[in-house]
Amino acid sequence: MAARQKNGKQTVWFQNPPVIISAASVVGSREGEGPLGKTFDRVVYDTYYGEKTWEKAEQRMMLEAMQKALEKANIQDSDIDFMLAGDLLNQIITANFTARALAIPFLGLYGACSTMYESLALGAMLIDGGFAERVLVGASSHYCTAERQYRFPTEMGNQRPMTAQWTVTGAGAAILSREGSGPVITHATIGKVVDLGQGDPQNMGAAMAPAAADTIISHLQDTSRNPDYYDLIITGDLGAYGKKLAVQLISQNGYDISERCSDCGILIYSPSQDVHAGGSGCGCSAVVTCGYLIENLISGKYKRLLGIGTGALLSPCSSQQGETVPGIGHAVAIEMR
Repeated sequence: MAARQKNGKQTVWFQNPPVIISAASVVGSREGEGPLGKTFDRVVYDTYYGEKTWEKAEQRMMLEAMQKALEKANIQDSDIDFMLAGDLLNQIITANFTARALAIPFLGLYGACSTMYESLALGAMLIDGGFAERVLVGASSHYCTAERQYRFPTEMGNQRPMTAQWTVTGAGAAILSREGSGPVITHATIGKVVDLGQGDPQNMGAAMAPAAADTIISHLQDTSRNPDYYDLIITGDLGAYGKKLAVQLISQNGYDISERCSDCGILIYSPSQDVHAGGSGCGCSAVVTCGYLIENLISGKYKRLLGIGTGALLSPCSSQQGETVPGIGHAVAIEMR
C-alpha cells in the first residue's frame, strides 16, 4: 500500500502546503559585492566578524540570520517548535552552537551543500504532518573554515584549477508556518546518492551533476510535469561545469530545461570576481534562496520554481583514502498562491 501523500518513487506532496513566512541572509564581503548583493539582509566585511576564529564568525552569521528571520516574522524563538539546520564543519558545530544559543528543540542535519533544501523538505513534512506549527530552518558556510577543513590553509595560497568553486561565506534562514502569507512549499523530491566515479575533490560540480539530474528527472516523472511548469529550475551549487553537465544528462532522458535552468553558484558571483567555476558551500543555496529567490517570488517575477539543493558527500578522510565523491540532490517546489 502506497503512502497517502507520496507521488511516485521519490516525491511527496503537501496537502496543506507550508508557508515560508520569512527569510533572512547574512553574507561576506565578496558575496555582498556580487550581482545579488542588494538582496541580502546584511553584508559582513570582516572575515572574522569580530570573533577570534573563522569558525566562531560563521556561527555568529548563522545566529544573526536566524534572529533576523524571527524579527521579520515578528515572532519569538519560543514560538518555534523545531529548528532544523546544518553546515560543513565537523559534527555540524555551527548549527549545534547556534541551537545552544537559541534553545529551540533541534534536529541537526548534514547533507553537505544540499542541507538548506533538505531542511526545507523535512520542515515542510513536520508541518503538513501535524507535528509542528512553525519550523526554523537554515544552513551556513564560510570560505576560510571550509578551506581549512577540506583543502589547504588559506595562508598557503595554493593554485586552484578552473573547475574549483569558491565556498560562499554566508548563512540563510527561513521560517515555515502552517498559516500566514508568502510562498508555499507544494512538493519535495528526496534524492538518491549517485556516484559515477568522479574522484577529484576540486571538481565537485561534475560529482554533483548526476545526482541533480537524477532528482530533477524523478521529480518531473513523479509529478507528470513538464519543465515549462516552472518559471525557474535552479540548482544549488553545480557551478558552470556542473550545470552544463546536468542539462546534458537531463536532455538525454527527454527533458529540455536549458531555457529555464540556473544555478545559485553561478548567480552569486560575477565573472570579474575570479571564482573560477562559481560558488559552492551550504551557504550558497541558503543565501540565494533566502534572499534573491524569495524576493522574486514575492515580487511576482517568479510564480513557480523548483530548487534543487546539491551536495558533494565527501570528507577529508574519504579523499585521503582515494574514495570517489558521491553526490546528492533534494528538490523542493516553491510556489506563490
